[in-house]
Amino acid sequence: MKTLLVLASHPECAEMVRSALNPEHYRVMHRVNIEEAEPLLGPRMIDACVLDVESVQVQGMWAIEKVRRLAPNCPILVYTGVKTWEWEEEAYLQGVAHVLSKPVRGRMLNVLLDRLWTRSSSPTALALARSPVVRPREPRDIQKSGETTHTHHALGVLRDFSGILTHSLKADAMLRQFLLLLREILGVNRAAIFLRQPFGAFGGAPLDQSRPLRSACAIGLPPGLLEHFELSFETGIGGFLFRQGRILRRESEEGVDDVGVQKEFELLGAQVAIPILDRETLIGVAAFDGRVTGEPLANGELQLIFHLLEELGLAIKNIWLHDQLAANHEMMADILRELSSACVVVNRDLAVLHANKMARQYFARPGHRQADLEFGDLPQVLGSKIYQVLRTGTGLAPFRFQPPDAPNSTYQITIVPFQKSDLALPNSVLLMVEDRTQSEQLQQLEIEAANLRLVKTMADRLAHEIGNALVPLSTHQQLLADKYRDPEFRASLDIALADGVKRISRLINQMRFLARDSVLSKEVFPLALLIDDAFQEAQKHQPVKSAKKPESGVPPIILAGDRAALKHALAEIILNALQSNPTEAKVGIRTETETNANGSHWLHLEIQDNGAGFKPEDAKRALDPFFTTRNVGLGLGLTVARKIVETHHGKIVIGAAHNGEHGVVRISLPLETQ
Repeated sequence: MKTLLVLASHPECAEMVRSALNPEHYRVMHRVNIEEAEPLLGPRMIDACVLDVESVQVQGMWAIEKVRRLAPNCPILVYTGVKTWEWEEEAYLQGVAHVLSKPVRGRMLNVLLDRLWTRSSSPTALALARSPVVRPREPRDIQKSGETTHTHHALGVLRDFSGILTHSLKADAMLRQFLLLLREILGVNRAAIFLRQPFGAFGGAPLDQSRPLRSACAIGLPPGLLEHFELSFETGIGGFLFRQGRILRRESEEGVDDVGVQKEFELLGAQVAIPILDRETLIGVAAFDGRVTGEPLANGELQLIFHLLEELGLAIKNIWLHDQLAANHEMMADILRELSSACVVVNRDLAVLHANKMARQYFARPGHRQADLEFGDLPQVLGSKIYQVLRTGTGLAPFRFQPPDAPNSTYQITIVPFQKSDLALPNSVLLMVEDRTQSEQLQQLEIEAANLRLVKTMADRLAHEIGNALVPLSTHQQLLADKYRDPEFRASLDIALADGVKRISRLINQMRFLARDSVLSKEVFPLALLIDDAFQEAQKHQPVKSAKKPESGVPPIILAGDRAALKHALAEIILNALQSNPTEAKVGIRTETETNANGSHWLHLEIQDNGAGFKPEDAKRALDPFFTTRNVGLGLGLTVARKIVETHHGKIVIGAAHNGEHGVVRISLPLETQ
């Protein structure tokens, strides 16, 4: 039998050559490139080489030179799609036997190969073959002949066993090839292999003893029997091998005493059962009958079969792991493909390893197939970011991206590096693109709706507050002509005008301070004077005669800021404290200075009332706009105070006093030092 080596990047050429030749006379071996075929190009490994050259350029001539250098005496046949006379002449000069055009024509190929074998037989060799020289064989020659025969036999066995490796990723075909080879060597009559269930996707579950062992391959047994026959890890043959982990014969003492074992041996027509281990646990059972001559298998043969099955068990486990990995990969590919976000994986060579359908929909160029997404199809901004992550290994924070050709579209971009622990730089990155156009539009609509609700609430509260201020004025205006000369009426009119002006002036100040985002004027003033002025301002809006002025003793602290704004904020807080107990109001003010670890100085000012205090739910909402627990007022006093304090880079906190009975407003302001 002659051996042909087909070097082709596509398997179609090898299949065409294989179908054109007689399989009894030729063995066809296929390799993709010369690097894979280099071990076969040694002396006397192949009889001829068929080279598929896709391009009649310098690359094709290089391939011919490499083959000729590795196998100087091997005939070479070249198949090419388009050939020129210059390239064909150069090929013949390089030692090519024939240059043929595609496709492969069977008759011509058979004739050319027959001529090669005829040409290789010289007249001298034929004469020697017809009249060989006979000389007496010496003992040394006999020894060499015996060694050669033994070597040929061992290589033949190795060649036959290597046929199993061709099914290294198909458990059923590999097991069947193994049993056929074992049957040919030992003459086994019947054999069956049972395996437990393989690993599931996304992690293999631990071995469950209740899982059955199902038939994976058998010879000499009817398929209908094994279709409904199972072994178990708990009882019978499977249970014994799982517990003992050694070979079980049917006529052994353990087998005879166990009725379940005898019944299973009888149904299988087997005489011995061998465990299939993966060097960790039992993954299957192999049951064998005796030889076709009726003789049982010897212990030495069973030991060898046990070790062969152990290696077979490792191969099966690897097949399961490969199937699990393939299933996981397929599932992850399905997940990425169905994601609403675009996902693109790019390696260090800037080649796109994966792109789901959303990525192809976003970035595929017009006129190109969507499956052919390349790195150059990505926008330049994203491409530069990916290149930066690949070269530095540092991930980027998610950022927004608006395509130049679609300015109304907004995308959220995330670039994640895939980096192994033993590598300094990532080998690939994942680009995720999420379309945020619709969500941002909805968010903008929600903001506009919230603003409209705020304007509506503000207009309603302002109309109510201004209306309350105008009611007394309108009443006095209607009576002005008749009762102007009445002293009591003029006194009442004076009070109504003063109250209306105060309420409207306070409302105007609240609106003005709410509209400010910075400190307009900055001056230096003492804290004690600010507290006195604020208390007097608060009493104008809540004239409680029994209200006690805060005790003196405020330390000489100098503040810097907008004095009018801080006075208004402090007056609003003191007014809120006065309103908590109108009958006998008392306001307590406590000051404290603090220096942080970073060296900054702070003033802490606590305003405490003697009222019922803030409820927990009211304390959380007290600083919100338009929140009030009274029937009058806008509910903007504490909101304006917070805005002024925050404008001065401070903060305000609402809570209960230390005894938990009264309300406390704590203001913290930074102190400027020279």
